[in-house]
Amino acid sequence: MLIKNCNLISMAEGREKYESDVDILIENGKISQIGKNLKTPKGAEVINADGKIVMPGLINTHAHIPMSIFRETLDGYTLQDWLNKKIWPMEDRLTADDIYLASLLSFVEMVSTGTVMANDQYFLSENTIKAALDVGARLMMTRTVFDVTKNADEMLAELEELIKKYKDKYETIYPNVGIHGFYTTGSETVQKCVALAKKYDVPVHVHFCENTQEVVDIKNNYKVESPVEVLEKYCGDVHTILAHAVKLSEAEIERLAKLDVAVAHNPVSNLRLACGVAKVQSMMDKGINVALGTDGQGSGSSMDLFEQMKFAALLQKGEFENAGYMESYDVLKMATINGAKALGVADEIGSIEEGKAADMIMVDLDSVCCQPTGNVFSDLVYNAKGSNVCMTMINGKVVMRDGKVMMRSGKAGDGGVREIDKELLYKKCAEIIKRIS
Repeated sequence: MLIKNCNLISMAEGREKYESDVDILIENGKISQIGKNLKTPKGAEVINADGKIVMPGLINTHAHIPMSIFRETLDGYTLQDWLNKKIWPMEDRLTADDIYLASLLSFVEMVSTGTVMANDQYFLSENTIKAALDVGARLMMTRTVFDVTKNADEMLAELEELIKKYKDKYETIYPNVGIHGFYTTGSETVQKCVALAKKYDVPVHVHFCENTQEVVDIKNNYKVESPVEVLEKYCGDVHTILAHAVKLSEAEIERLAKLDVAVAHNPVSNLRLACGVAKVQSMMDKGINVALGTDGQGSGSSMDLFEQMKFAALLQKGEFENAGYMESYDVLKMATINGAKALGVADEIGSIEEGKAADMIMVDLDSVCCQPTGNVFSDLVYNAKGSNVCMTMINGKVVMRDGKVMMRSGKAGDGGVREIDKELLYKKCAEIIKRIS
């Protein structure tokens, strides 16, 4: 495949930030050559990208993928009440087929809006894996572990089986160890989780300091002065992806910077749940890698990472009263290469470079909200939306073009490629939430 005449934002070290009239040759799912006026190989598909921007696919570092069916169930609830009174009782009624269909809807939403990989934290995960494979999306997955309502050892056994079954089996599936949170998980279970992560050399993914009540609960449960002490004690020598990290002091951020952590910042969800604003600029200033997440649609509303970029930038400027904070190019890095680094896949994706997988999106800024374009990076962060994405490619395969999302295998497992019937999918997901509510 040859992409011709694009405007390239590669996010690669050593390249110009913005290049015009660039060709990209893709062979066997990899980027084999980047240059001008490249020769078209015999039999290659040519994609004309004249006037379009090609950039790395976006990476969602914290999501609850099957929660598409819980979109707009939040109003009037605090986080803890929403989970205890509404979400967890409905989740208990979900079937494997429900998880598959709800996950499929989220993957359709993500690839339609430019996301090529997501880091999920949920259960019945094989059904989410199947949906990811059917669409062709990259997925980091787990079986969430906690102590609140169920036997944690059973969850750990399920998680280990999942890791053994899927680690290194597919190019696009990556396991991790998902701890729901320190406020829902005791020290003994946390130690077992960390031991499992070390055994299989995978990251830990945990909710961390999302709101004030969580901080209080962690302090009470672990008898500590700061939640960071729990990380230092149990996760000090394992790579840990922290979802949210909202309620942290400057001193706590300094302590975090000494650990092998990355932060998945979820600005929209944090606002919807009235959690506050994470000190992202302070984290970045201290060298912490901060990437972006959407959370589940129940609290994050959508999986459009363009929306998350805009909120992330605006909130830091307002919080610190400094218009110079969060330059647009740095925000784009949060959604691309920073996300790849956070998930440990930066050698594969996150930037457009020769030898890396061809995970990229094509963006058309020829819309009334983006014209005239004064600064292309700012236009992407503040004015573009997921709907401006006209093509999404993962591992060299076009998974979405002009709004059409392709099913790569389907339930029949016939290996064929056909367009997903979105209207039918919407109907089936609506029936699920009606049944379990």
